[in-house]
Parts: sequence; C-alpha cells; structure tokens
Amino acid sequence: MKIELYVGSISQKATEEDIRNLFSISGTVTSIHLIRDAQTQEFKGCGYVRMSTAEQARDAIETLDGALLIDKVISVSVARPQTQKPKQAAGGDRRRTGQSRPPRSGKK
Repeated sequence: MKIELYVGSISQKATEEDIRNLFSISGTVTSIHLIRDAQTQEFKGCGYVRMSTAEQARDAIETLDGALLIDKVISVSVARPQTQKPKQAAGGDRRRTGQSRPPRSGKK
C-alpha cells in the first residue's frame, strides 16, 4: 500500500530532485507533487511525497521529520485525505438571506 506524506517548510531553493534524494534514504519514492500558486506558479513551500510502502513512509516520517533540507528544517507527516469542497456558483460567495435587494435610488 502506497502512503502519501505531507512535507512542509520546504526551502524555496529546493528542487524535486533534492526532495527525491532526501526521501530515497527511507525507500522508493513513487511520486512528488510540489504545491504552486495557481496563477503565478510560485512554489508555496510544501508538497506531497508518495512512498512505495507504508513501512517506508513510516521510516521517512521518523527519520526526516525535523531534518534540514537546503536551508530549512522540514516537517513530514501522513497526508490527510482530501475533502470534497462544495462547488460555488459563478459570481462569488453570496449567501442568500431570504431578503430581496434594497430598492435602487434614482431613476426607475
């Protein structure tokens, strides 16, 4: 069973290769997903690493949580399951209160 790990406080200087090399001491890294801003594509300093077995994932947590990567101490934990967010209708986050709009001032 593959286990996904959340990795936080990653240096802006770190590359996917740096992360793969570090996590490889605990076993086989099957995937890495670094979180980027959707609009600017700027790296947000966190991501997900998937290990090939649960045992390797546990070893990575024990070994690498609090480890130094480049110039920052990283945090490593089991990733929480993704929750489904309700989709918003176009136009933002308007909440209906049951009240009608106030009358417009000026011309009718």
